[in-house]
Amino acid sequence: MTGVVDGTAPVTGDHGASRTSEITDVHAHLLMPGLHAEVERRVPDEVQAAADLELTRNGLASLQASGRMIGERFPRLTDVRARLEAMDAQGVDRQWVSPSPNHFYPWANEGLATWVTGEVNRLIADHVAQAPDRLVGLGVVPMQHPHLAVDALDDAVLGRGLAGVEISSFAGDVELSDERLEPFWARAAELRAVVFLHPFGCSLDERLDRFYLSNTVGQPTENAVALSHVIFAGVLDRHPGLRLVAAHGGGYLPTAIGRSDRAWKVRPEARGCAHAPSTYLSRIWFDTVVHDERALRWLVEAAGADRVLLGSDFPFDMGLDEPVAFVRGAGLSDAEVTGILGANAAELLRTRVHA
Repeated sequence: MTGVVDGTAPVTGDHGASRTSEITDVHAHLLMPGLHAEVERRVPDEVQAAADLELTRNGLASLQASGRMIGERFPRLTDVRARLEAMDAQGVDRQWVSPSPNHFYPWANEGLATWVTGEVNRLIADHVAQAPDRLVGLGVVPMQHPHLAVDALDDAVLGRGLAGVEISSFAGDVELSDERLEPFWARAAELRAVVFLHPFGCSLDERLDRFYLSNTVGQPTENAVALSHVIFAGVLDRHPGLRLVAAHGGGYLPTAIGRSDRAWKVRPEARGCAHAPSTYLSRIWFDTVVHDERALRWLVEAAGADRVLLGSDFPFDMGLDEPVAFVRGAGLSDAEVTGILGANAAELLRTRVHA
């Protein structure tokens, strides 16, 4: 490995600026309409099939509302200046910028997936390079083709200088417990790269096609399922250095972890991990997009304050409009607030491998 920070120096940004006091939002997105237009030009039938699935999963009313919302927020999703202005208004010093999850394209064949991954990583790198003192980038890997994931991760971290990658909760027949992902997990741990778990779509499909259940129920469900695959399969036992960050506060899992512990205790098929599932919450990082101060306090209690990171889901309507105020108003200690608002994120990146 090259360019490794040894972990003993003061926490510094890529260009030497201190990050110990920076307020950092780890959950913010970039929309790449030109990329999607090119994917549609190349494989129109596949794009239409994916759109049909989205209609099944979300329902027409939700898709129409989402379209209006994205149109209204388009500058913040695409333009660096609009992003920085919004960050200033929120009191956020730094963002980790990851692709809008619609750019996962989990149905893409090997050739298209390879091209898409490279383009996404390039576009993310170009975006954050416009404000390198304030933006950190996360790329993607083609999860549906596990044998391509290591090369894509290397491209993101070593080729593009990104801090890690964003992944979905599943891709096709690939769950996060899939043995074919072992080289990816090992390489991510070796590079000390962030792996940001952010679902796109819920496999419950049309059961959630009204009332925006596809998001309110689907996202936390997918987070809980994906993290359970990681935990019960022993991924964190085999790769203790993995830096896995879960969006949406980990979904339902932290508040229902006692049921997982019970299964681990009484069911032989649930003993794929070395310890009770609840012990692994302190090996995962979680963002603050939980929308409820009580849920945030429980997350801190369940995982530890040092494992919670400020997140907003910027700039989507299901995010936190005032993420900093949300954390400060949750009744946590000053030390816990300081860590969540930025110190924990800085520590997480402190020893990462640079390109």
